[in-house]
Amino acid sequence: MRKALMVWGGWEGHEPKQCVDVFEPFLREQGFDVRVENTLDVYLDKDYMQSLSLIVPVWTMGEISSEQLEGLLSAVRSGVGIAGWHGGMGDSFRTQTEYQFMVGGQWVAHPGGIVEYTVNIVKPDDPIVAGLSDFQMCSEQYYMHVDPSNEVLATTTFSGEHAYWIEGCVMPVVWKRRYGEGRVFYSSVGHVAADFDVPEARTIVQRGMLWAAR
Repeated sequence: MRKALMVWGGWEGHEPKQCVDVFEPFLREQGFDVRVENTLDVYLDKDYMQSLSLIVPVWTMGEISSEQLEGLLSAVRSGVGIAGWHGGMGDSFRTQTEYQFMVGGQWVAHPGGIVEYTVNIVKPDDPIVAGLSDFQMCSEQYYMHVDPSNEVLATTTFSGEHAYWIEGCVMPVVWKRRYGEGRVFYSSVGHVAADFDVPEARTIVQRGMLWAAR
């Protein structure tokens, strides 16, 4: 049986445990043996980390020790998949640039806070977004610093209403990439658990986790 690890914590405003509760049952239904932790110390167990198929980090901001970080990164480099969303993966450990290198991006702003915005599917032949149409969100529209090597599956365009100088800027929302031998999936959608009531938002993360898992 494939093993998945979900690690939640950090800033409570992103409802980390509630978001884990959205996706843990899905992973179990897909046949994963799921372990849920709310401590980064699990990353120190090298043998366990290397035995995983999938890591789902849900930890906004916070700090991570060099030993904990290396436990996480070495597992992904060796082939363990990693998949996450919003600040739980894209705004963790802000001083750790190697972590950001692995993720493929870092949150820097969400102009206007909670706003209406459109997510545009830009690679409709990819299995993660296949069959999905563009969809609307009422949530934080993430402005991110992103890696040009990402394979972008969906984007959003900023109106400029809340930051006029970025009017028309097209920003990646969903991407996949590699970090060593590991598959990395990320979606910037998912500020709170209720965001995943939007069927497309939930489906993209579900498919992304399955794609990333080895």
